Amino acid sequence: MEKLFYGENENQFGELRLPEGEGPFPVAVVIHGGFWRKPFTLEIMREVAEDLTKSGFATWNIEYRRTGQEGGGYPGTLTDAAQATDYIRELAKSFPLNLEKVVTIGHSAGGHLATWLAARNRIDKNNELFIKNPLPLHGVVSLAGVNDLEMMYGVHNYRDQALSLDPNNPTAELIGGSPENYPERYKNASPIELLPLSVQQILVHGALDINVPIGISDYYQREAEGEGDFVKLIELPSAEHFMLIDTTSFAWETIKEEIKLLVEH
Repeated sequence: MEKLFYGENENQFGELRLPEGEGPFPVAVVIHGGFWRKPFTLEIMREVAEDLTKSGFATWNIEYRRTGQEGGGYPGTLTDAAQATDYIRELAKSFPLNLEKVVTIGHSAGGHLATWLAARNRIDKNNELFIKNPLPLHGVVSLAGVNDLEMMYGVHNYRDQALSLDPNNPTAELIGGSPENYPERYKNASPIELLPLSVQQILVHGALDINVPIGISDYYQREAEGEGDFVKLIELPSAEHFMLIDTTSFAWETIKEEIKLLVEH
């Protein structure tokens, strides 16, 4: 494993792992979740990255600036993910990476970023999230991904009001406020608003997920297919949120097979 920086900030780095052999290897950009918040780091996804590397993938497990950190939130969290992914072009100059077979794999908030990375070429060039010449992706794997930011905002807002809780809305923290206050930000940061992506997408969601409702993936899939995208939704009846990144679970075995199939097509 090599820790390599794609930017100047202490959080702008990734961990590159290479499998046995000569390559060039398909590349999995591995993106951790944690509702885009400071306490959660790429350590969450290390076992996933290690297991994928054993299965023949070069893995680029990325860190990014998060809410609660200087430069985190909108737009920095998103542009960091974009810059980290585009940096694979630089890595390919020194390591045997197949730039034709780059897939993103993200969990929860990382699932949002994984899908958004395939959508960002649809952002207007005058927008602050726009970065020219994005690295083309072969596919996306979203594990319990937050692919509809407005819906996720509504879920937390409803919960806080129904239970008379203090506001605790990670989507609002990421974007800077509500969809009513920042409609343009939600439009450009939310994958569902940028459809169609014209990239193969696999969504995996556990029916027992209480962190990100499965309805988000279900609704996203129907909208994406309506726009002409190929989106495969795998609902796991007995899985909760974190089982999807537990490399000892039946859920992960299913996910890994789907990732392998994705790069073969």
